[in-house]
Amino acid sequence: MKMVKSLLELGGAYLVWLWLRQHKSIWYALAGAVVLFLYGMVPTLQPAHFGRVQAAYSGIFLLVALLWRWGIDKVRPDKFDLLGAGVALLGMLIIMYAPRSH
Repeated sequence: MKMVKSLLELGGAYLVWLWLRQHKSIWYALAGAVVLFLYGMVPTLQPAHFGRVQAAYSGIFLLVALLWRWGIDKVRPDKFDLLGAGVALLGMLIIMYAPRSH
């Protein structure tokens, strides 16, 4: 579900970017607004508390953003991009799956 959220955020923002920066039709902006609204709905489907979901989502978002950059922008991630994404994913795993007493 976190991957879907990342794709919705990036996709919606990219549509708005195309409208503003590439002078595409207003329909791109409207489609981007709808996609970003859906992005805002995804956390409500998660069983964990909102703050934890958002914190964990950040690690996934970094990975998806790097893949987006590689696939859409054709810019291959370097070792520091990969290291940073790895650290973020490790942090996400700790946040979501660390044993807690409560």
